[in-house]
Amino acid sequence: MVVFFSKWLTANHLTTLRVVLVPFIYLGIVFGKDDQTILFSTWLVFLFACLTDYWDGVLARHQGQTTKLGKLLDPVADKILIGSLLVLLVGMGRAPALLAVILISREFIISGLRSIAATEGVVISASSGGKLKTIFQMFAVGFLIIHFPTFSIPSHEVGIILLWISTAVSLWSGFNYVVAYFSASPEK
Repeated sequence: MVVFFSKWLTANHLTTLRVVLVPFIYLGIVFGKDDQTILFSTWLVFLFACLTDYWDGVLARHQGQTTKLGKLLDPVADKILIGSLLVLLVGMGRAPALLAVILISREFIISGLRSIAATEGVVISASSGGKLKTIFQMFAVGFLIIHFPTFSIPSHEVGIILLWISTAVSLWSGFNYVVAYFSASPEK
């Protein structure tokens, strides 16, 4: 399947698509806030956007086109997708503001740290903890988008629990990035 799509798509196309879908997801949540059908449809679009995060990496490796632009855009697209929806969900009273502040602040801190490291010639690669954090955030936001009990699953409650877990994983992986920076930094 990847071979078929790789004739027309690049990994950067999929990454850009993830960002382009954000306003549609946002509007689906706002206009469908009390309509389970619209929220579930919006969740499907969100799920597709999340899957592009996996597919863009597969496609880049398949095409042998891992680019500097892609390395920059991919994490930024994730932050735009998750961060903007967290802000909306807090505004709607569906997510705790404290957790959103911690999660978004962690992203700024680690991005800044990685930028400083890069100017010093130190590369701090994405860790498995960072990837796990992203997965938990995507699941949490997905359940919070659905909000209403669906298929006997208390979506809102599951989303809140996953958001707490993603916050813990975010803090743990963020700590590991800081340790990696100071371990590799020439100015100890």
